[in-house]
Amino acid sequence: MRHVIALDVGGTGMKAALVGADTVLSGGTPPGPPVLLHQARRATGRERGPEAVVETILDFAAELSAYGERHLGTPASAVGVAVPGIVDADRGIAAYAANLGWRDVPLRDLLSDRLSGIPVALGHDVRTGGLAEGRIGAGRGADRFLFVPLGTGIAGAIGIDGRVEAGAHGNAGEIGHIVVRPGGIPCPCGQHGCLERYASAAAVGQAWAEAAGDPEADAADCAKAVMSGDPNAVRIWQEAVDALADGLVTALTLLDPRTIVIGGGLAEAGETLFTPLRDAVRRRITFQKPPSIVPAALGDTAGCLGAGLLAWDLLDPTDTTEEPT
Repeated sequence: MRHVIALDVGGTGMKAALVGADTVLSGGTPPGPPVLLHQARRATGRERGPEAVVETILDFAAELSAYGERHLGTPASAVGVAVPGIVDADRGIAAYAANLGWRDVPLRDLLSDRLSGIPVALGHDVRTGGLAEGRIGAGRGADRFLFVPLGTGIAGAIGIDGRVEAGAHGNAGEIGHIVVRPGGIPCPCGQHGCLERYASAAAVGQAWAEAAGDPEADAADCAKAVMSGDPNAVRIWQEAVDALADGLVTALTLLDPRTIVIGGGLAEAGETLFTPLRDAVRRRITFQKPPSIVPAALGDTAGCLGAGLLAWDLLDPTDTTEEPT
C-alpha cells in the first residue's frame, strides 16, 4: 500500500505516522485526504544534546520505514518532517532551534541517506500544522487563511491557495511579535509589548496564577474562573482577548484572510474565548472585511498530517504504481 512517513518533532516529544490517502485506499489517484495508517510517539530526549536528537529522529524514521514495509507491503514513498525553530525548507536545513540546541542541521539529506535515497520534505512546525488545517481542517475551502496557535507563545501560518507562505527568510507569520502594547512587558525577542506576552496561554496562566495566589494555576483554570464569574479572571481574560484582537486586526489589515483559525491551548476554552474575541475584532475593524474566526479542527494530529501532506506533495500524483512486495 502506497504511503509516506510523517514526523512532527517537538521539544519534548516526537509524533510520527505512516500516512496514506483515502483515494489510494480506494484505488484512485493520490494524494487524497490523508489517512493515518499507523501512529507512534517517542521522547525527543533533548537533554542528551543536539547530535543525539538528530540520531533519534533518524532511528525513528528507519523504524517507521521498516514497519511500513513489513505491514503495508511496500517501502514508504517519501518523508515529511516538521521541526521547530528557523527552517530553510528549500535547502532542507534545520537552521536553528533554541529548545533543541541545533544549528544548520542538513536534516533532509541525513534522512534521505538513512532511508535509501527516498525524497524528504522539511517544514516549520507551525506552518506544517497550518498547512493541514488549511487543506483538510478548519480552513478547508478558504483561499486565504491565517492559522494562529495560542500556546506557550503565539505563532502564525499564512495560507494562500493550499500552500503556506514561508517568507523571504523563513520568518513569515510571526504574529506573536507584533507589538500591541508599546513600551509594555519585555519579550525575549528584544521588543516590549509583544502580543504573545499578553495573549498566549502561558501569559494568561501566569497572570491568573499571580492573581489567584496559586503558582500551579494555568490558563485553563482562568477560563473556568471566567465561566464562574470571578471578576479578576474576567479582567485578565478580557485583557488577553483585547490584545489578541489588536494583533489579529493588524494581521487582517495586512493579509485580508478569509478565515482565521485559532488553535493551541487557549482555544480549548471554546466559546469562552471565541465569542468575546469575535466581538472584539468586529468592534475594531473599519474598512476591513470581517473574517470567519474558527477553532482549529485537527488538534495534536495537525503536525503529522501536515508533514504527510508535505511528503505527498513531493510525489507524482499520477503515479499509482505500487512497488513489488
